Amino acid sequence: MRSLDRKLLRDLWRLRMQVLAIALVVASGTALLVMALTTIQALQETTAAYYERARFAEIFAQAKRAPERLLRDITSIPDVANAESRVVHGAILDIRDFNEPVIGQFISLPEYGPQLHNMLVLRSGRLPTAGAEYEVVVNEPFADAHGLVAGDHFDAVLGSQKRTLRIVGTALSPEFVYAIAPGGLMPDDRRFGLVWMGRERLAAALDMKQSFNSVTLTLLRGADPREIIARLDTLLFPYGGTGAYAREDQISNWFLQSEIRQQINMSRIMPTIFLAVAAFLTNMVMARLIQTERREIGLLKAFGYSDWAIGWHYAKMVLVIASIGVLLGWGTGAVLGHWNTSLYANFYRFPFLLYRPGPQAFLTSAAISLAAALAGSLAVVIRVIRLPPAAAMAPPSPPAYGRASAAFDVLDEPTRIIMRRLIRWPLRAGLTTLGLAMSVAVLVLALQWMDAINHLARTVFETAQHQDATVAFSDFRPAGAEINFRYLPSVLATEPYRNVAAQLSNGHRVERQGIVGLPEDARLSPIYDNVGTIVRPRKDGLVMSTKLAELLHVQVGETARIQILEGARPTLDLPVVQTFETYIGTPVYMEIEALNRLMRDGRVISGVHVSLDDATQTELLTRLKELPGITAILFRKAAMDMFFATMGETIVIFIGFFVTFAVILSFGVSYNSIRIALSERSRELATLAVLGFSGWEISYILLGEIGLLAIAAIPLGCLIGYLLSWYMASAFATELYRVPLMVEAATYGQASIITAATVIACAALVRRRLDRLDLIGVLKTRE
Repeated sequence: MRSLDRKLLRDLWRLRMQVLAIALVVASGTALLVMALTTIQALQETTAAYYERARFAEIFAQAKRAPERLLRDITSIPDVANAESRVVHGAILDIRDFNEPVIGQFISLPEYGPQLHNMLVLRSGRLPTAGAEYEVVVNEPFADAHGLVAGDHFDAVLGSQKRTLRIVGTALSPEFVYAIAPGGLMPDDRRFGLVWMGRERLAAALDMKQSFNSVTLTLLRGADPREIIARLDTLLFPYGGTGAYAREDQISNWFLQSEIRQQINMSRIMPTIFLAVAAFLTNMVMARLIQTERREIGLLKAFGYSDWAIGWHYAKMVLVIASIGVLLGWGTGAVLGHWNTSLYANFYRFPFLLYRPGPQAFLTSAAISLAAALAGSLAVVIRVIRLPPAAAMAPPSPPAYGRASAAFDVLDEPTRIIMRRLIRWPLRAGLTTLGLAMSVAVLVLALQWMDAINHLARTVFETAQHQDATVAFSDFRPAGAEINFRYLPSVLATEPYRNVAAQLSNGHRVERQGIVGLPEDARLSPIYDNVGTIVRPRKDGLVMSTKLAELLHVQVGETARIQILEGARPTLDLPVVQTFETYIGTPVYMEIEALNRLMRDGRVISGVHVSLDDATQTELLTRLKELPGITAILFRKAAMDMFFATMGETIVIFIGFFVTFAVILSFGVSYNSIRIALSERSRELATLAVLGFSGWEISYILLGEIGLLAIAAIPLGCLIGYLLSWYMASAFATELYRVPLMVEAATYGQASIITAATVIACAALVRRRLDRLDLIGVLKTRE
């Protein structure tokens, strides 16, 4: 072994605790990067494989009722590989031992031959037999939530009759990786189920023989979906087509791809913080090591070692430290990546999981981590290379001393010593403060998610919504239908609404978004602006969410073109009369009577919001299970409970490991700063002890410096944490969700306490070394 390599091993062992502290910080950044990259890779590979194996459709379209013969014309559209018609219908399910009505979405299966698109992956049982009497397959999450197995029965209102259906199997579908009920915010497997049924039986129950109301298409490679969508809309227009859309706009796939994009955003910011701090720590340790080894460096150069050999020796030390962190990060990141991907697989319901992290994620993370560590020590290594042997063997020039500020005269001697050192080395003090501040910032960023989620839930479910339930009809009904609901048991108040499928455009910018009609004095489900005001729907134009206005690049007073996608499908030019801020979706509203006049189909409604008496709800729930023509019932409290249950589980875990990483970050900065200070000042501290300073005063001189820097770092870290939270809120903003920027005072307090506790623990660890300081040995050491 070469002499310099033996020296390298000795130095690493001598500085083992500092090496470990730096390696842990590098490992944190590497682990976060590996976790993000492997999760992204696994989600993309699993999604691509599942979509390909199950032949996930590329274009979807709905209509009111189209003749089966139209399928030949659809198939003949240029670049269409296959087209498959089906019957899709929403209905209310009555599940045993579950009081609430359940939303069911029925989808027909071919009686003979396999599915062409969106093939089911059977998880148990079998598919319905051709011509069998009401055999169905249900989606696996729904079956698991209710304990349903093959052979069980449940009731459903299909058409105008209540029918008993027998389960023969459970399955998963690529069309419902993210199975969300119409109008829902997130999956609720207890209250929303998918039911697949033979085409003939379902069509007969709904009076849809030789007809279809849904069609899916796959395309030839390289085909432009926009042209095919335009041709498909033309064919379906006479039959109540509501506008075709591509796979990228299909709700389940949209959620999944949005999650992948958010993982990409996460992979950019969090590892950067840790690796930047790792670069600072390597700079700090290497600068101190080279400062204490100036004499050895001069001797090595005098004995013939080249500048580059010595520079490479110290660069290798940095690489070894970083490599230890990379190896730890690889293992931790692989475990976290598998856990994170498994979490997504359960949430998004894949039938299989392809977690096969390739070398790219590990090599990328290693290259970035090693480059960050080398970048941090580059200036120090260059200084070694340029150091002449004679200058290296001479002691370094002492720092320039001057008359301290008169303000220091009021301080005691130990405090003056601390303040003079901070002023003498401002860059080092500033970098240490910044390192500690970043740990505070990471804690603020992690902990504020709970504040944001709680604020979003309170705003959406408590402030903006006052109804207890929302009932949606399968087709619009006369406005008088609202009166019938007022006489149902437990109903205290009702409020109508109407949904109109539409496409909004401004120039070349186009967004598919339904228009909601509400009464001008809406109270159960008002238009709530996040600034804290209620906005009234207008008769003279559109009340639009700011996100939608931003997407369309339209401002208040300007006109948006509205292509109605139902009924007579008129094209309207309507002014945007007001905008409002909301956290959920991109809604647009209009006064319901004005909307009905524009549609020219009379005074009709799509459903009602209802306020209920909690004490007498049981009878109402029983009645709702039997009413025909209802496609969905959403309960506000159930949605809120599911929101907290789903978000609570993932957020707590997310916060947990980010708090762990932040503590590692704080430990790395604190321990290295205190340990280097002890190494640099051991002679000074020993001299003070000989001069009569007490042990408490010496400890105060050593540890007071990091204490002052930690105090300075806390407000700076809170500010940086707020800015990072703002960035993450912006990066995570989508058309469906905007996470509010909300940081409670308690969050800043918790982040500050955790950081302070870590600094105190590090101080106590180094304080033990101070007790064992050999005063005589230190004082004999030559400067």
